[in-house]
Amino acid sequence: MDIIRQLEQEQMKKELPDFRVGDTLKVHLLIKEGKKEKTQVFQGICIGFTGAGLNRSFTVRKISNGIGVEKIFPLHSPNISKIEIVKRGKVRRSKLYYLRERKGKSFRVKEKRQFGKSS
Repeated sequence: MDIIRQLEQEQMKKELPDFRVGDTLKVHLLIKEGKKEKTQVFQGICIGFTGAGLNRSFTVRKISNGIGVEKIFPLHSPNISKIEIVKRGKVRRSKLYYLRERKGKSFRVKEKRQFGKSS
């Protein structure tokens, strides 16, 4: 079992931002089209985490043209080039599945106030 754990540690990404459920994220994906590679950005609210270790994944939801779109991203995937935090959300739950029934202004999550931030 130690060999498997050691291999997983080697494949895990070290430089990941500390984001939580409720945060608005920009996930930069590497898309391969034939021989070309391009970066595509998916921006939305993180509504949940699943798994542990190398199998950890997170779900991001956005509303595009009035239709809800969810994508599940493996956290340590080599296809994710960068994860940016746009806003910190203030939530009291670990899964925000109730946002699936919401649209418009009720889809918003309160922003966490940060004290001591110099600007």
